[in-house]
Amino acid sequence: MTTKKRWVETPKGDEESAILLAQHLNIDLTLAEILVQRNITSFEQAKDFFRPSLELLHNPFLMKDMDKAIQRIDEAIANKENILIYGDYDVDGTTAVALAYSFFNKITNNIAYYIPDRHKEGYGISRAGIDYAHLNNYTLIIALDCGIKSLEMISYAKTLTIDFIICDHHLPGDELPQAVAVLDPKRKDCNYPFKELAGCGIGFKLAQAYSIKHNLSPNGFLQYIDLVMVSIAADMVPIEDENRILAYHGLLKLNSNPCRGLKALMDSSGRQKTYTITDVVFSLAPRINAAGRMDHGNQAVKMLICDEDNAALEQSAFINLQNADRKTSDQSITAEALALIDESEILIGKKTTVVYNQNWNKGVIGIVASRLTEKYYRPTIVLTESNGFLTGSARSVAGFDLYEALLACQDLMEQFGGHKFAAGLTLKPENITRFSERFEQVVAATITDDLLCPEVTINSEIELLQINGKFQRIIAQMAPFGPHNSAPLFVTHNVYLVRYPQVVSEKHLKFSIKQLNSANFECIGFGLAEYETLLQLNQPFSVCYTVEENVWRDQRTIQLNVKAIKIDN
Repeated sequence: MTTKKRWVETPKGDEESAILLAQHLNIDLTLAEILVQRNITSFEQAKDFFRPSLELLHNPFLMKDMDKAIQRIDEAIANKENILIYGDYDVDGTTAVALAYSFFNKITNNIAYYIPDRHKEGYGISRAGIDYAHLNNYTLIIALDCGIKSLEMISYAKTLTIDFIICDHHLPGDELPQAVAVLDPKRKDCNYPFKELAGCGIGFKLAQAYSIKHNLSPNGFLQYIDLVMVSIAADMVPIEDENRILAYHGLLKLNSNPCRGLKALMDSSGRQKTYTITDVVFSLAPRINAAGRMDHGNQAVKMLICDEDNAALEQSAFINLQNADRKTSDQSITAEALALIDESEILIGKKTTVVYNQNWNKGVIGIVASRLTEKYYRPTIVLTESNGFLTGSARSVAGFDLYEALLACQDLMEQFGGHKFAAGLTLKPENITRFSERFEQVVAATITDDLLCPEVTINSEIELLQINGKFQRIIAQMAPFGPHNSAPLFVTHNVYLVRYPQVVSEKHLKFSIKQLNSANFECIGFGLAEYETLLQLNQPFSVCYTVEENVWRDQRTIQLNVKAIKIDN
């Protein structure tokens, strides 16, 4: 049985705008329609989209409390106070800490960084972190990618005469923490024009604001734009508006003059190619994350702030070893979770998956939750035991707001945080049964059957004859791709095999297709090996695919990356 997917076509948008755009840009009408789908309807908008300019970055002082943050930092530097840069242990948090520490370390020597221990302290501002600051005479903490909901901890810090500047991008609660400044575009009273920066992006805006205030060269903060790009890719924030500019220029820097830590990581991973956002997501980000999952996030920061090549290479080698351990651990736990589900039949008649084992590694359960969600395609929570509590990672399916579902269960949890697609939570062991039942009830009452079936969102139906070198090059210029700017997905009906398909690495499918009067196009279908015996010569079928360039031994060809197949009746 082949995996069922919903094929959904995106409305074309305003036809007149698309026709005019195609004429102005001298491009295929189909590509102009895709631009219109992305709210790009004029020549000026298209120019800004295809040539993202750093001059279009927003004024950081439009962010609520930015002036207060800079004023407090100025006071700390003038008074030679000790400043602690505090951040989460994931990619967004560690890149943010590396950026802020590196930037301000050039301005003051009284600075250090702190990453909480994932296993001992958990997510967010910890009492242990505040106590560390107090014992070491740090009077200002700049918290990145966390803190917006740490009301109690920040109040505790005030009793120790420690000030906080919060640089977060998560959704605030009804009350803001008692910090000197709270930088978060998602706070209701913030008029910053773009709401979807990553945590590292907020740190970048802080450095930009400081540079503007003190008439410093933009190079002082722009040199860290590759770190911001990595955080954007890893945290899966929308690649539009300011994030598109940062991701675009961050990739240029990564591929030309990356920071020593990222360069060492690329060299040690063995990838000798031009990196895309996808390469960052699947190659660099997991390695950076492995430090916090298997050992301590400090190791990732240590690599990212290296200012000497040999030290960076040595640290990246250590990170790679941790990543290898992470792979072994998550594969083992995933297998155990799948066996647990099969044995208990816990999915029968249910709309959610909740699994628990007290011995699972806390650092990899988020990956396991993602794998289970991919396999069973329903909101999923994986729990393990930590410090007397159950701690877990939750993952959602496209279109379903996981955060709202958890909000309806908040009385059964000690704490939780995240967003509509992913979250973390902590609860008492005695509440697991009631929590699992409540979570199932809430999801079952609000999720639709359509959302429990993976969706393939098609941008346009085309004929293979439309695909040529110029068509592919225009698509390539729409990159970097990601949320809210995905690679255009096309559907073509009535295609035929050129020859029998070939299974690669047991689960992928290579084949070649054509239409009447069209050239032959090589295709790769990742995870589509199940179609090997279903595709027959002289039998028409339909394919959903992206158009990309394939480089093999210096030969460049157009390749179709097939996402879904339907056998035509």
